Amino acid sequence: MAEADRDDLVSIIEDDHVDEDIPDILPLMPVRDVVVFADMVLPLFVGRERSIRAVQEAVAKEGYLFLATQKDPAIENPTTDEIYPAGTISRVLRVLKLPDGNVKILVQGFARAKVVRYTRKRSLYRVSYELIEEKPVAEIDLEIEALMRNVREHCEKILVLRGEITGDVITILQSVDQPGKLADLVASNLRLNIEDSQRLLEIVDPVKRLKKVNDLLAHEVQLSTMQAKIQSDVKDEISKSQRDYFLREQVRAIYRELGEQDENLQEYDEYRKRIKKAKMPPDAGQEADKQLKRLEKMHPESAESTVVRTYLDWLVEMPWSKSSKDVIDIVNAKKVLDQDHYGLDNVKDRILEYLSVRKLNTSTKGPILCFVGPPGVGKTSLGQSIARAMKRKFIRISLGGMRDEAEIRGHRRTYIGALPGRVLQGIKHCKTNNPVFMMDEIDKLGSDFRGDPSSALLEALDPEQNSEFSDHFLNLPFDLSNVMFILTANATDSIPSALLDRMEVIRLSGYTEEEKMIIASRHLIPRQKKDNGLKSRSLTISSGALGQIISEYTSEAGLRNLEREIGSICRKIARQVAEGRKKSGFNITRGNLHQYLGVPKFIPEMDQEQSQVGLATGLAWTQVGGEVLYVEASLIGGKGELIVTGQLGDVMQESARAAVTYTRSNSKTLDLKKYNFDNHDIHIHVPAGAIPKDGPSAGIAMATALISALSDRPIRNDVAMTGEVTLRGRVLPIGGLKEKSLGALRAGIQKIIIPEKNKKDLTEIPSRVRRKIKFIPVRHMDQVLENALAD
Repeated sequence: MAEADRDDLVSIIEDDHVDEDIPDILPLMPVRDVVVFADMVLPLFVGRERSIRAVQEAVAKEGYLFLATQKDPAIENPTTDEIYPAGTISRVLRVLKLPDGNVKILVQGFARAKVVRYTRKRSLYRVSYELIEEKPVAEIDLEIEALMRNVREHCEKILVLRGEITGDVITILQSVDQPGKLADLVASNLRLNIEDSQRLLEIVDPVKRLKKVNDLLAHEVQLSTMQAKIQSDVKDEISKSQRDYFLREQVRAIYRELGEQDENLQEYDEYRKRIKKAKMPPDAGQEADKQLKRLEKMHPESAESTVVRTYLDWLVEMPWSKSSKDVIDIVNAKKVLDQDHYGLDNVKDRILEYLSVRKLNTSTKGPILCFVGPPGVGKTSLGQSIARAMKRKFIRISLGGMRDEAEIRGHRRTYIGALPGRVLQGIKHCKTNNPVFMMDEIDKLGSDFRGDPSSALLEALDPEQNSEFSDHFLNLPFDLSNVMFILTANATDSIPSALLDRMEVIRLSGYTEEEKMIIASRHLIPRQKKDNGLKSRSLTISSGALGQIISEYTSEAGLRNLEREIGSICRKIARQVAEGRKKSGFNITRGNLHQYLGVPKFIPEMDQEQSQVGLATGLAWTQVGGEVLYVEASLIGGKGELIVTGQLGDVMQESARAAVTYTRSNSKTLDLKKYNFDNHDIHIHVPAGAIPKDGPSAGIAMATALISALSDRPIRNDVAMTGEVTLRGRVLPIGGLKEKSLGALRAGIQKIIIPEKNKKDLTEIPSRVRRKIKFIPVRHMDQVLENALAD
């Protein structure tokens, strides 16, 4: 190994080379990381065996050594092709053996030379050479003088920028009067790469070599200037930071002398007090102290300090240990629930059961209740009543249309404007860690490329996991096990099964007409009077008028449209009072109701005024409650095709095909021999064609309508039916019987044919409905026809 010790690199300039006889054959030592120029003195470390032998042979004879640079410094034993042919004949001035067996030598370059032939290659390299004679400069003219001065000035600039300028260096530069020697001097100290240095070594013409050095110096001046500027900017920034720190310390000292406190110190002390007051868990407390220490070391106006302040504010304001004290009085809780809501006995019983368990076992975890029902049945207001009965805080968020997972888990603090998720925002807003937390419209969650919020809710709603709920913003576990979560939905079909599994579903079917009248008298009418500025005695609505509003102006399972119609009456009366036409004594009856609400909006179907052939009344269960569904069937001349219209879904179309197959296969039993099905098309239509329909409960209605049309026997107009039919005529069970029964009651139906396997569901139907509607359980299609077709 032969490498230059760059720290000891020097150049010695002499007037003339020493005129000595140099042997024709010289040992060659390859060097790396440096190109040796003539008149250059430098130390080299020698470690390779072949190189050590070359040094020993040179010292044993006249001391001359041929130094040539190897092309790739990473190669340990270069071949002759991996060594530049042009090099420098040098003389070994000093040799020092090192303890590790290596050798350190001091060499001086004498003359350029080029390898002619390698005479030995095994134990060491020996070469024959020819000297590279430098073209003499006949006269230093004005151009050469200007070039030499330019090179000197460039050198001085570089040395000034590097902080290495001394008087001795300037003296040496000024003393060199030959262009070739000046080029070699500068090139040997310019820190060039190996390729550029080798090219300079091989240029014979001294003026050309000096011009090349001048070009390299110009580039180096630009680099050194830019480097100096960067270092100056960094130094200025450091100096400014040190100056600001020094001034801040002086200001603090002045405040201490005056007996006052710096605003920033006051802020930090306030944070310490708030951290202690928050009574955080150990992990959260350690993180808060760590962030406060970071804040104290930051510049108060830096962007990072704002992020840390926001984070600390959230940490100290979260109710880590603040809880509402449960005042559990079962009798009073039942009284509160009865005051706020009429009916809904199943829901009230479940809530009172939870309160009873909570009273006996205070460590029980909060339930995850999900109220499922049509709009306007009181799902949200029921949650408020639960909070009032338990003396807890109430918080509500809407999940409808939410698509970003960060809305639940929060954003990471790396983002600008990052905040915790809606769950922890609600907890912070109510300032207790055990509120009644209502999440509306859980069935309307969305998902896209930003994540799936329903999956993020799994952790929050799982009683086994939510004791350590982790938000991306806080990045600390927060205990949600004491929170009573209540969710609402119109239907469970769109709720993911994993999420639905964590919830206790309680269904709210809707209200009967009697229940609506009682709720309107107790709650809706007084509330609308108050909202519209009317005195309690200035307006009365008769029971007949109220019943007409419910039956002819609304058709819903809930109460929203009913309250909207009552509000419309109150607004019209408020206008009359405001105009001074009449102050009080307003009485709304069936006779003058149309003056306030106009003509009725919902009139019973004209088709059902009498029993008709081919018209059956089915029942449907929708997100807004139960509804009647009319099914029509007709026969027309054709080719035996089935035509189904009314925007029916795939399931209902399959029900229609099953009904046709059952009818055709039992044509003899049903006495339908006179019809040749191959010559007739069957058309089944479900009115309200603009509304899409689907579901597995219209089979017996379609079969009954078709058999009625074929047998020319009318279907009783007071009978509705629900159930699916098989190809063998069996009647299969359905869902939503309670909602369908309430819809049938609103439509004035007196009898409902149901599958026998649904008899168990009759216990869920209110007794008032069972008294007004006769339920007929059936097993087979024959029983359906027996009860549905008129004689």
